[in-house]
Amino acid sequence: MGFFITFEGIEGCGKSTQLKLLARNLAERGHGVTVTREPGGCPIADQVRGILLDADNSAMTPMAELLLYAAARAQHVAEIVVPALKTGKIVICDRFTDATVAYQGYGRQLDLAVIDQLNQLATAGLQPDLTILLDCPVEIGLSRAIARINSSQGAREERFELESMPFHQKVRDGYLQLAFNEPDRFIIINDEGKSIQETEAAVTTAVFARLTKD
Repeated sequence: MGFFITFEGIEGCGKSTQLKLLARNLAERGHGVTVTREPGGCPIADQVRGILLDADNSAMTPMAELLLYAAARAQHVAEIVVPALKTGKIVICDRFTDATVAYQGYGRQLDLAVIDQLNQLATAGLQPDLTILLDCPVEIGLSRAIARINSSQGAREERFELESMPFHQKVRDGYLQLAFNEPDRFIIINDEGKSIQETEAAVTTAVFARLTKD
């Protein structure tokens, strides 16, 4: 089996940028790398992503949201993640099960036990070997995320960015609680006040230390 790395964090924390930089650094050192994301990552899950992130779908109930994430994840894991791991690749995923716990559990206040059960079903028990949590204050992250959306020419995937500040604070608190609960899996990197290059160096150092250890 390969090695499964996930990136997590609130909106605008910089994870998507750092994920791409890590993938490049790993590839330059000769590692086989598969980069993917959630929700999405394969054609069927990408269609579900369109529903989940469309701000026009503001009437979606929290439970419907949770079940859609689980459905997209089940397809993504079976079609993309597990096959890549079986070939020995390093799989780097932009969000995974921890995002569901943080957003739908801590943010939406849905039952954490139900979420855990759905995550287990959707992944067949698969868990990341390493999770990079990029942490920054909610105000900073949201301002970055909104600026990115406004400058994008694609679909405005902003349903979560339009949520209230208290919602996003609950999500951040949830992520920090998850990291506290599983210190061996999580590495927290504070992105506040750092340049992209400084954060990249911190991520690269942490990941290669863990790969060497394992």
